[in-house]
Amino acid sequence: MSFGLSRGKTLDPGSFGIEKEQLPAFDAGRFDPRTFFEHADRPFELEIGSGKGTFLVQVAAVATDRNFLGIEWAGEFYRYAADRIRRRQLDNVRVLHADATEFIRYWCPDAIVDVLHLYFSDPWPKKRHHKRRVIQDASLVEFHRVLAPGGELRIVTDHADLWAWNEEHVARHGDLFERRPYEPLNAEDGELVGTNYERKFIAEGRAFNGMTLVKR
Repeated sequence: MSFGLSRGKTLDPGSFGIEKEQLPAFDAGRFDPRTFFEHADRPFELEIGSGKGTFLVQVAAVATDRNFLGIEWAGEFYRYAADRIRRRQLDNVRVLHADATEFIRYWCPDAIVDVLHLYFSDPWPKKRHHKRRVIQDASLVEFHRVLAPGGELRIVTDHADLWAWNEEHVARHGDLFERRPYEPLNAEDGELVGTNYERKFIAEGRAFNGMTLVKR
């Protein structure tokens, strides 16, 4: 399926986009994605499902002292996001074309991520597809593993059934995370930093739900 994001233009990820095939074999051991960046010692944040890259483009321009990796499985969205980042020459951002939960499970070492962002993920509303939702008992264990001490998992959705699903799963893992309120990020000049959905919903006064989970 094509979303028509390129509108006839060639999307060029350049060195800001990374294909799954460029990663080491998953059975070769853990791979530290912080090495994608020139300044690998900076705090490291990871976005699951970066879409068109709106959040990454905004937050990376503000938080220039942090590195951000977006992971997107849809090829057209991946290329569009990486092309946006390349054109802006945001050296503290990379976009990986892969399945995020698979990458975290098989490639990410322990305790390397300061913040995990999960914003408006696919709700997979049909019951037979619920196993595809990002938040699962197993994925929460993996997220806890890759987060640094005191690291955060930030979750936002506008889908009521997915929110109930997330709350149910999170409640079962109080030994792993302390739940706190979600607070939207804002740039220094007061302009909202967030996803396309979040910006739109706030402007329209529409409700969405969020939580911040802090690694115990």
